[in-house]
Amino acid sequence: MKKTVLFLLTMIPFVMQAQTPYYAERFRPQYHFSSQKNWINDPNGLIYHNGEYHLFYQHNPFGNNWGFMSWGHAVSKDLVKWTPLPLALRVEGGKMAFSGSVVYDAKNTSALSNNKETPPLVAVFTAHDSLNQSQHLAYSIDNGRSWSRYAGNPVLDLNMTDFRDPNVFWHEKSKQWIMAVAMPNEKMISFYSSFSLKQWTFQSDFGPIGDTSGVWECPDLIQVPVVGEPDKKKWVLLISQNSSMQYYVGEFDGYKFYNENPSNKVVRPDYGSDYYAAITYKNTPDKIPVSVGWVNNWNYANEIPTNPWKGAMSIPRKLAVKKMGSEWVLVQEPIKALRAMRSTGQVVNGPIAVKNGYTLPFRSNCFEMEVDLKPAITSISGIKIAVGGNRSFVIGYDATLEQLFIDRTNTPSGFSRQYPYFAKKNAYLKQQNDKVKLHIFFDKSIVEVYANDGELVFTSQIFPEENDTGIEFFSDGNVSVFENIWFWPMRSIWK
Repeated sequence: MKKTVLFLLTMIPFVMQAQTPYYAERFRPQYHFSSQKNWINDPNGLIYHNGEYHLFYQHNPFGNNWGFMSWGHAVSKDLVKWTPLPLALRVEGGKMAFSGSVVYDAKNTSALSNNKETPPLVAVFTAHDSLNQSQHLAYSIDNGRSWSRYAGNPVLDLNMTDFRDPNVFWHEKSKQWIMAVAMPNEKMISFYSSFSLKQWTFQSDFGPIGDTSGVWECPDLIQVPVVGEPDKKKWVLLISQNSSMQYYVGEFDGYKFYNENPSNKVVRPDYGSDYYAAITYKNTPDKIPVSVGWVNNWNYANEIPTNPWKGAMSIPRKLAVKKMGSEWVLVQEPIKALRAMRSTGQVVNGPIAVKNGYTLPFRSNCFEMEVDLKPAITSISGIKIAVGGNRSFVIGYDATLEQLFIDRTNTPSGFSRQYPYFAKKNAYLKQQNDKVKLHIFFDKSIVEVYANDGELVFTSQIFPEENDTGIEFFSDGNVSVFENIWFWPMRSIWK
């Protein structure tokens, strides 16, 4: 026995040397948040408090697939570099801790703190078992480092199997707490009000409307600025359904949400395959909400070829709306703090006229890029990244159809039967002054594309071969022009 133990001990250094360090794995994002190991999904409880941004998230502490849902936790000073913290909420009493929100109860309306000098942070979340989903409270009086469950849970229980994802905020005009919570199978969002966070009164339902093809969940109702009108704001309701999202823009009076966009039109905050359950930081220092979404897709989420982690968060996005014709459009801007991770930028002298293809003089699988595309009339043109052999990820514009599209058909997909079905995505995009403005982020296995200053966004996962790092411009035989080309290799946010 002693010899065996000694042998194992002598082998430990060699095992450690052979292991890939965390955050250096092949597909590991370098400037998108991911947990050190194990499964994550929905962002939860996004709140700015005492100089820290808190990111809670659905997390399996025991494995790299969905299960044992708990709340993981990390904090940041800038929404870019993150410090992991211990689990906030665990499985308790046979109930998982599903998605929810966190508020700062500054006036201790909940009476959950015994000390008026330390008002509590209060988590409002769904407790889940196979028969019931109900809304529960937990609280912290030490800046979110430790959490206690409220002894009077649940605070809202309709005895339903599916009733989840409470998103809570203080509504100043009506002087009450508001909860938006999903009725998934009914395709409705219910609004409740409370003065204490403990007793809730039903106010109204929103829906069914728009995309009802999947269950509705993860609502978020926020007030955002109007572009170009600094004194004006509108309310935006975000809803997730199965593997996509939609949004509505209008007004909220403390009791009911009124949609002002066409009821028969579906508009999405992201038209890619891999953006879900996005919610916002409502109380940022400049009072402009910032959203974060889960980068994955339920149709193949457990199958993506990443280890020892699975799932990541999107780049944080500042939100606003602007009126385009008769409709309100959500505008999303990557946070400026991310620019601190840029390495020395490279400018490509342009304009570059491209009739078929043009290979850029650099390669990378971890970069940020800006380029203005002036597409030829009736052309299909754009940018290919992750280029190697006959493989590439395509970001293209069809000038005839006035559509921006992404296409990962020619990237590796053998790990999942479902993944190829989500290879191509497109959405209507009108040119601005005969141009399409593209802002592209590629981070090992995540691509985010922001078009025309955030009028349209696509997020997609890809899992390229290790040497597929080329970048090309293309056009289909008609001469398209590429100009204002900037390229920045990106540094890692992980030490």
